[in-house]
Amino acid sequence: MLSRVAERIYWSARYLERVENTARLVGVYDNLLFDLPRDTNISWFNLIKINSCIDTFSDRYKVQTEHNVVKFLLADDTNPSSMLSSLKQAKENIRTTRDVLPQDTWELINELDLYARNHIRQGINRTDRHKFLNSIIQRCQEINGLFEGAMSRDASWQFMTLGRNLERADMTTRILDAGVSIMLQPNEGTRINLSQVVWGNVLRSLSGYMNYRRSVRTAIVSKKVARFLLEDEYFPRTIHFCINELESAAKKLPRSKPILQEIKTLKKLHYSLANGNPLDDKFRDYLNQLQINISDLNNALMTNWFAFNMGDHQEENLPLKKVTQKEYQFARQA
Repeated sequence: MLSRVAERIYWSARYLERVENTARLVGVYDNLLFDLPRDTNISWFNLIKINSCIDTFSDRYKVQTEHNVVKFLLADDTNPSSMLSSLKQAKENIRTTRDVLPQDTWELINELDLYARNHIRQGINRTDRHKFLNSIIQRCQEINGLFEGAMSRDASWQFMTLGRNLERADMTTRILDAGVSIMLQPNEGTRINLSQVVWGNVLRSLSGYMNYRRSVRTAIVSKKVARFLLEDEYFPRTIHFCINELESAAKKLPRSKPILQEIKTLKKLHYSLANGNPLDDKFRDYLNQLQINISDLNNALMTNWFAFNMGDHQEENLPLKKVTQKEYQFARQA
């Protein structure tokens, strides 16, 4: 497999996961609007901070309203991580790798793209937002279900696994951060009920509510929810599970030693929630460090498998196996 093909598979998985997870992140706040008292002050701008998009947002919008924040996250083409921007990139990467993906993938990604662009106003406006976001999530899961049931577990699958789980781990940290940031806001008078509502919605946004209840066997408790999403080894959206999947996929690919070293560094990060440590700014710093290490892992992947330097020019299609010079020249022209 040429590394440019591997790279596009990797990024198609990351962008598709980002589309779904952006819908989930907005859904956390959207659901809270229905569950909390009207006088509860929730700053939608926290979502901009959590996604590290303050400068990009400030260049585009002067007012930090719910409408502007949701539009920026879902539809703004000046935001490279918006849902529609990510969907565009996922579609392009799938288009150029159709020969190694299941046959129906191209049709499903086009249907998702058409639905998202034709109904984006439902996502921006509050009235039908819940229905729109759920439909986006379900359509992404349909494509991932096709991958799960129709792809050989070869190198293509391993690169897809790397992309999906790296993006998923990153977004789980951001959704956790969203929950903590809401709890740290001054909301006097609603504090007694706020914790269960916020952390219940955090779990539901990751489809983890029933898994939490079965695994932890207790009511919604903030620290136990955070610990579950960090450390549970069976639920596929926890940090622990995603890191194990990354490690397993990397071991099945050639020249994976630098990647396994980055994963080892990522696994060493730990924040004890069993010794009375609160979910405060120190915990948010820990989540931020997780995101930094995940970014370092992505950079290691790009350097190790997807690019090499030829003078001052960076090529993207280094073969993952030895080929003749004639074969390589043909691959560059393809």
